[in-house]
Amino acid sequence: MKTKFASKAIALALTGAGLAIGGYWVGSQDKGNTESATAANSDVAGDKVDPKTGRKVLYWHDPMVPGQKFDKPGKSPFMDMQLVPVYADEAGGAGGVTVNPTIQQNLGIRFATVRREETRDAFELVGTTQFDESVAEVVQSRVTGYIERLHARAPMQRIKRGDPVATLFVPDWIAPQEEYLALKRSGNDALASAARDRMRALSIPDSLVAQVERTGKAQNKLTLTSPITGVITELAVRDGAMVSPGMTVAKVAALNKVWLLAEIPEQQANSVHPGMQVEATIAGNAGRKHSGKVREILPSVSTTTRTIQARLELDNRDGSLIPGMLMRVQVGAAKAVSRLLVPTEAVITSGKRSVVLIAGENNSMQPVEVTTGRDIGDDTEILSGLQEGQMVVASGQFLIDSEAKLKSVWPKFAGNEQIEGQASSQSTSAAARIYRGVGKVEKISPESLTLSHKPIPELKWPSMTMDFGKPHSNAFADAKVGQDVEFSFKEGSDGSYMLENVKPAAGGKK
Repeated sequence: MKTKFASKAIALALTGAGLAIGGYWVGSQDKGNTESATAANSDVAGDKVDPKTGRKVLYWHDPMVPGQKFDKPGKSPFMDMQLVPVYADEAGGAGGVTVNPTIQQNLGIRFATVRREETRDAFELVGTTQFDESVAEVVQSRVTGYIERLHARAPMQRIKRGDPVATLFVPDWIAPQEEYLALKRSGNDALASAARDRMRALSIPDSLVAQVERTGKAQNKLTLTSPITGVITELAVRDGAMVSPGMTVAKVAALNKVWLLAEIPEQQANSVHPGMQVEATIAGNAGRKHSGKVREILPSVSTTTRTIQARLELDNRDGSLIPGMLMRVQVGAAKAVSRLLVPTEAVITSGKRSVVLIAGENNSMQPVEVTTGRDIGDDTEILSGLQEGQMVVASGQFLIDSEAKLKSVWPKFAGNEQIEGQASSQSTSAAARIYRGVGKVEKISPESLTLSHKPIPELKWPSMTMDFGKPHSNAFADAKVGQDVEFSFKEGSDGSYMLENVKPAAGGKK
């Protein structure tokens, strides 16, 4: 009886187990069919979904070669590692990156608005002051005589109008004056008048003749005075020196106006014209401004600096400017022009192109290539690439630039996506840099060596196994599988890594 009851219990247990297994199998098939249908629908819709996270994937790539994109996950053909997905919700839109608001604040990222303003063409030049030669005067002798007293003692001495420069002794004047006085005492007015005309022909001033008539004595001294107020720039005689008619005794330059000789870059020469208004400041006193105008453009070009000299005229009635002072000059056009402006610090210039980062939705930032014009103060003119009202990144853009290059944002500007992506964080010179590592030979082929290497800090590589190209099929013939080696390599233009040298590691396995 007990045996029969036990047989029935075992049969019922086996039946229950079979039903459970069958139900699990049916459920698994339904779940598999559902996942297959979902995947099929995703494929039909053109979407790629990461089964682990459920997030939409744009593509997969190898972080070491970010320019190469793959449609499916798998092992990287370049490194011994799995491809990494790039998700749609972190790509920052088409060709952009996303920066978390907290990170933006921590990095001090600032934004600026693209604006349109009426501005005048302005140039900042540098020049030195000079005497205004157009108002300089000379003090000359019209007679033959001797310097009895020199009142001006040295060049660069300040002098006022009417101040004496030199007193001359003129012996040739004595005889005509005595003759004139004798004829006047005789009462012969006709001969006296002729003698007077003779004295005038000998350059005896009328004031001196009047003094002769008043005193009745011949005058043999002549005092030369300064015709203007200014500075004596030349003093050609000393006490006791002989002078002759037409000889320059001194030269006096006025200081109510000064010249400023400024250097204009050759490419901007056509933008500066005579008559343009200028404002100049002294290098040591930027708060004091001196107004003036462009007097003329000198017809010569310096072969060493490739600049053209402009002669500016500055007002100096207060006498604060002296020759030889270094001044900064702001030259402005009379007519204002409407221009699109951004802060100069917002423009990233690489030498081949200029790029600005535009702030978009959801904290995304997208690079845009722009054409720049002239710099106006702290702003730069934008000729194309931006529109008024757009927000651009004004600071911290170089950090964003590095992130954008790692995500292969820049390739669209060069027309060659793979090459630009591989050169994202390295310049051309950096691409040829030699790197060194230590590892073990895992495999040898005519084209490459497979090495299991230790971390390479210079490239921020962890320990991994990867292929390194050989310069030719017979290179490194002494290398053996399992051998510990020291090696050096460099990055090629195609993103591959080429071995330069391979030798046994010190203390390693031979």
